[in-house]
Amino acid sequence: MNTSSHKQLEVSGIAVEVHRKPIKNLHIGVYPPDGRVRVSAPKRMNYEAIRLAVIGKLGWIRKHQQRFASQERQSPREYVTGETHYYQGRRHRLDILLHSGRPSVMLHHGTLELQVAPDSSVEQREQLLYRWYRRQLKQQIPELLAKWEQVISVQTAEWGVKRMKTRWGTCNPTARRIWLNLELVKKPVACLEYIIVHELVHLLERLHNDRFTALMDQFMPLWRQYREELNRAPLGHGAWKE
Repeated sequence: MNTSSHKQLEVSGIAVEVHRKPIKNLHIGVYPPDGRVRVSAPKRMNYEAIRLAVIGKLGWIRKHQQRFASQERQSPREYVTGETHYYQGRRHRLDILLHSGRPSVMLHHGTLELQVAPDSSVEQREQLLYRWYRRQLKQQIPELLAKWEQVISVQTAEWGVKRMKTRWGTCNPTARRIWLNLELVKKPVACLEYIIVHELVHLLERLHNDRFTALMDQFMPLWRQYREELNRAPLGHGAWKE
């Protein structure tokens, strides 16, 4: 059953997508790639109150829209030799080796080597690399998850990896299930740890409120630094939210 409703507002020339939900607090998010503004608001809050809340955050919204606008963008990937691809926060040169054997991915000394069939398509090369990315990330997560579950004194029932357009991670506190964005494999491991901690803290506090911030400060004092690194160019994923 859908318990939310939405409409568009315009506030000082900025289009704002408003979703009214059965929640307690208003949240504002600015999303890539073009700085889309989305507000989640309690159903009891009228649109004039929502508009005033957005006005109060205009400086914050415009700052992050400008950051998205100036962010370095990778050109569309063609999966050819010489392209730059990222793994664990480092740039790697792609090297395409054509052969008729089993497709594979190898990482050595700053190079990502893809062995593919001569007639392989861009889509097949992309799928090959992302299967490798998924395997690498799934190998990294269990040790980090176990470490931080012990530190925070929580336990997940289930976790998974998937590609997401606007979030680095999600948490369902009721099911005690977290999802992590596959794109995290391209970021430094400290950023992956930050998202794991962020989602685990949601098992203690569902909302992004003062208690949530205090818990983040307690368990990972440098979390703001990792958040900044996570949302830095050139990747176009992630969002600034309040």
